[in-house]
Amino acid sequence: MDSAPKQKKRVTITDVARHAGVSTTAVSKVLRNAYGVSATMQERVRAAMAELDYRPHAAARGMRGRTYTIGVLLDNIRNAFFADILDGIRDQLLDSEYSVLIGAAGFGAENQAKTIRSMVDRQMDGLILIAPGTPRTEVLATAATTPTVVIGHHDPADVHDSVVDADDAGAGLVVDHLVSLGHRNIALLSAPGTKSSMWKRTPEIVLTSGYLEAMERHGLQDHARVFQARYSDDGGYKAGMQLLTGTEPPTAIMTGADVAALGVYRAAHELGMRVPQELSLVGYNNTAIAALTPVQLTSVDQAGHTMGAAAAKMLIERVEGQRDRAMQTTMTPRLVIRRSTSSPRTA
Repeated sequence: MDSAPKQKKRVTITDVARHAGVSTTAVSKVLRNAYGVSATMQERVRAAMAELDYRPHAAARGMRGRTYTIGVLLDNIRNAFFADILDGIRDQLLDSEYSVLIGAAGFGAENQAKTIRSMVDRQMDGLILIAPGTPRTEVLATAATTPTVVIGHHDPADVHDSVVDADDAGAGLVVDHLVSLGHRNIALLSAPGTKSSMWKRTPEIVLTSGYLEAMERHGLQDHARVFQARYSDDGGYKAGMQLLTGTEPPTAIMTGADVAALGVYRAAHELGMRVPQELSLVGYNNTAIAALTPVQLTSVDQAGHTMGAAAAKMLIERVEGQRDRAMQTTMTPRLVIRRSTSSPRTA
């Protein structure tokens, strides 16, 4: 009977130093990207690492003060906009030592909080929280000890950085476009948010405010309707069914996310309503799926890739001690008009 193969011994920093002909201190400096390490030394040590297939031990790096891991919290992986943000984070960190670990925690505040605590317990160097439903007090407490960037929420804080979109302006762009086409009965589908989260200016709150202000600006405040639903295909589908089978269905629906707009699109199709002939539909985020030929969804572009890259850059500045003052970066929305909007059908 053949004996089991011996487990390969893990390559250590000492092995790398011996192979490169340098001290372990020099290898440690290269690993930490320490100041004063020459390009020749960098090349020599990294060549030895590659030849020996050396990977730094995360736990050991954590004991030395850094694990070179970044945690990203999001509520679900089905929202294509999050993919744009993650691409931006990845591209920004591509040439660095940092790895990204994703926590898809669901919509529940407690599950999100549990995921954040797990990331902190695993000594991740920093956190990027995408529109967290976790209570603001807990996020602030976490950010006080772990460098944190919050994407989406407009509430500023001294302990964390923020990346936001001018959601109120984005809503205004949509209403202005639909009114210019002749629509008056325009509904907004917005996420419900978490009532006990203590965030005062979440993306959906700011988006709703911009929608209501724009409707009032056009003298359409009596036609304003805000319907709350999860930003998911199922959430959009259920909301679409209720809105489109009501006593006075809207001629146009704006959603706070493309994924929800697709759910409304599915509801309209099942009801035999044509888009845009009988229903104009607008999304938000301008994800890749919005441009697909069968969809051609009019949508607000809030530069998800740029948001992710900005968040990663700001976080690493905090992690590496380059900056200790809080910053907020705001994206300027842009309306991308496609074939899902047109003038309302007249009786």
